[in-house]
Amino acid sequence: MNAQEQQQLMGKIIAKAWADEAYKQRLTDNPANVLNEEGVPVPEGMTVKIVENTPALFHVILPQKSDGGLTDAMLDDAVGGFYLCNR
Repeated sequence: MNAQEQQQLMGKIIAKAWADEAYKQRLTDNPANVLNEEGVPVPEGMTVKIVENTPALFHVILPQKSDGGLTDAMLDDAVGGFYLCNR
């Protein structure tokens, strides 16, 4: 799955969590299982943590530093983008 496909799938998962409180709770309680069910592979032994922004709390995810093996083009493809919601 390429970065664009994964981003679209994650968008669907987020929309589903916004629309369905029970699904959101399952995603929060056991994210790796839910992501695997939705077709997002989570490697064995990897921990996944779900965090939610609120009007008073905004999370910034600092990606893992590259070992130098990625080109600028590869990094551009991997970046999920940035969205700041001002209410």
